[in-house]
Amino acid sequence: MKAWFTPHPDSLLGKLGSPSYLRWEAMANLVWVAALFIGPITDARTTWTRWLLPTLISAPIYLYFHYRIYAGPYRYLPWYAAGIGLLGMLVWPFNGVAIGFIVSAGMCMAYLQSLRRWLTGLAILAVPVAFQAWRLHMSPWVMLLIAFVALASGFGHFLRMNNHRRDAALRMSQDEVRRLATLAERERIGRDLHDLLGHTLSLVALKSELARKLARVDPERAQREMEEVERVARHALAEVRTAVTGMRRGDLAAELVSARLMLEASGLNFSGALPDDTRLSTQVEAPLALVLREAVTNIHRHARAQSAWVEFTTSGDQFEMRVRDDGCGGLSAHGNGVSGMRERIHALGGSLKIDSPPRRGTLLTVRVPRHKEQSADVASDAPTAVLDDRSAA
Repeated sequence: MKAWFTPHPDSLLGKLGSPSYLRWEAMANLVWVAALFIGPITDARTTWTRWLLPTLISAPIYLYFHYRIYAGPYRYLPWYAAGIGLLGMLVWPFNGVAIGFIVSAGMCMAYLQSLRRWLTGLAILAVPVAFQAWRLHMSPWVMLLIAFVALASGFGHFLRMNNHRRDAALRMSQDEVRRLATLAERERIGRDLHDLLGHTLSLVALKSELARKLARVDPERAQREMEEVERVARHALAEVRTAVTGMRRGDLAAELVSARLMLEASGLNFSGALPDDTRLSTQVEAPLALVLREAVTNIHRHARAQSAWVEFTTSGDQFEMRVRDDGCGGLSAHGNGVSGMRERIHALGGSLKIDSPPRRGTLLTVRVPRHKEQSADVASDAPTAVLDDRSAA
């Protein structure tokens, strides 16, 4: 029994990552069920002994089929919709509002990926419905109105689901781009470390072995060899730190691509490009990339905006980045990661300003120097001497 009410991995919810908008849409489509009981009560010509029992039996069956439309295996969706349509055909003679079951079946068929399959399903459903309407002496105008509602609602469902599928595919492509970028960076670092350390460690091992053999025969030469080992090791350490810094380095251009993928997948318009002549030191670009990522994440999660822009300008040694949106505004100066952004910018000797009036969007302005000197403790890790060709040999 528990498996019946667990969303299947290949269901509508499973395929789209169980998005909240689809769950709310499924709940909204159940509002009309109340009319199954309200309609006959308000009709003086009906008697409760005729409509109440079939309605009470059909309601939970419909709820189950409706749930399986969203959470059941996708390949069975036409069968669940057919079950809802058959339920409507059986209850319709006892409760006229039960024709809503048939409309719901037509709308649920619109969740199929093919427009032709949906229209074919509607055509098949229309044959017994027309016969039942003729048998119950339904007005042709009423039936045309119901058919129009079913077609219009179903077409809206079809277009909306196509948009949802495109959004899901775009999110998957965004994740794939990030995964491939991470994999390529790891491979680059692996190659760099191999090239950097392969020769250097071999040289360290060779000179250490030579110093061990000379320790008793020629101590002075052994000491010189160990000094060379020390210099080689320091040089290798500096190169490894440079490689690791490159691995952790932020990239504004990559963050702009990621921001475009994220926001456009959410239905926002995005505009922003890094000027070709931009030259920033690694110590400046990495924190700026993190600030841009945090700002875009805030827009995605909190702004409820329609559009977002990122602009860059350079004046002398000052670099300015502006991130703005047309959302609800009211961004707190100490919330939503703003404190972390402010700390990063202050560490660069720059400034961060937020203009976020309620219901008028948010403008985040960052100004930093284009270059930042290395700190003394990092510089001290640089090699004290470079091996000449003779010693390296």
